[in-house]
Amino acid sequence: MSAPAPRIFTPDYYTRMSALEAGSWWNAAMRDTAARLLEGAGLPRVGMALDVGCGSGQTIAWLRASLPEWRFAGLDVAPEGLAAARGRGEDVILASALAIPFPTACADLVASLDVLQHLPLPDGDRAALGEMRRILRPGGLLLLRTNAQAFPRTTDDPAAQFRKYEAGALRARLEAAGFAVERIGRLNALLGLAEIPRELRARRMSGTTGYHGLLAAPRPAGRADRLKGWWLRLEGRAVASGVPLPMGRTILALCRARPA
Repeated sequence: MSAPAPRIFTPDYYTRMSALEAGSWWNAAMRDTAARLLEGAGLPRVGMALDVGCGSGQTIAWLRASLPEWRFAGLDVAPEGLAAARGRGEDVILASALAIPFPTACADLVASLDVLQHLPLPDGDRAALGEMRRILRPGGLLLLRTNAQAFPRTTDDPAAQFRKYEAGALRARLEAAGFAVERIGRLNALLGLAEIPRELRARRMSGTTGYHGLLAAPRPAGRADRLKGWWLRLEGRAVASGVPLPMGRTILALCRARPA
């Protein structure tokens, strides 16, 4: 029997996530898609960016390569991730997305990747989105990525602080928080079909329809992974162009802070 997948807020989870962020085809293709969204967003030459849920700091490092004259900071609730980020020389603090300890209207860009689905239910996501809007200057950008509902459907899991979103419901929450949604779409559509057997196995092992932990595991990249990365980037071009995909296991959104 396979070992249980690491659960969020555990040291094993952040070790695996750091390895995935550094080397997986999925993360590389998702970064390229996010870069495509940001390229057309009219970011200023100089600005301030905050990574909400920064983990080991790899998203900050990626953004810094594209925005060399910007200032960056990050926050996370996991000391293990912050230790790795500080080891990279990043300016990060221990703090929650529910109460971001930064001044109002201080940031030009907020990135929050794979964080919203792990906030306390039922309304932690609303509180966090409100905080992200508060710290953004009017016209500032939010780059958001989170899980999408797909087959097999996952029930909300309050004990594990986990949920998945329908794109329409997520759009409504973003708009209610004070954002104008410029792009929102599903990704990981075709390739996500391969996740179905793994999720069904995890469901049988755990006996629940809720959270199963981080199922993906690092492995050496091969020719098939390069092909999968190419396909995921192709889906990303559709999202960046405003072409909706009918399915997908990930939601990516680019939003602009409306004036108060």
